[in-house]
Amino acid sequence: MNARGVVFIHSSPTAVCPHVEWAISGVLGMKVSLQWSPQPAAPGQLRAECGWTGPAGSGGALAGALRAWPMLRFEVTEEPSPGVDGERFCHVPTLGLWNGRTSANGDIVVGEDRLRSLLAEVPASRLAGRLNELLGSAWDDALEPFRLAGDGAAGTLLHQVG
Repeated sequence: MNARGVVFIHSSPTAVCPHVEWAISGVLGMKVSLQWSPQPAAPGQLRAECGWTGPAGSGGALAGALRAWPMLRFEVTEEPSPGVDGERFCHVPTLGLWNGRTSANGDIVVGEDRLRSLLAEVPASRLAGRLNELLGSAWDDALEPFRLAGDGAAGTLLHQVG
């Protein structure tokens, strides 16, 4: 079953860019050459994005491969496909990696079991903070200036073959 999604490299040191391309190439099984552009929100850093297609679960594999460089800021999305929830992965150097399931319209979905567990284990005074963690609010806040700075930048479309 093929899935599709997008990789957003919000900021990368120039020296790491070839490694990012090799990591994405390794997961998708094809040579990847991204169109890098300056990241105004982090002078001296570069940004790139690419659409991808591949087997379901490729989003997690891409995020795992990119996580090897802790200085990167990135997001990887995988759209829902038949029988498989969508996912979003976000990485920020100061926060680490976060992931959440997504609905067809891109909203973060928190499952019933996680909510019931949260209600049973977390004091009411900490409930809002824990819900914000589940929704990835800190990652969204940290990445938003990088997303806005990349508006209008060129992207690359990738298709896995075979």
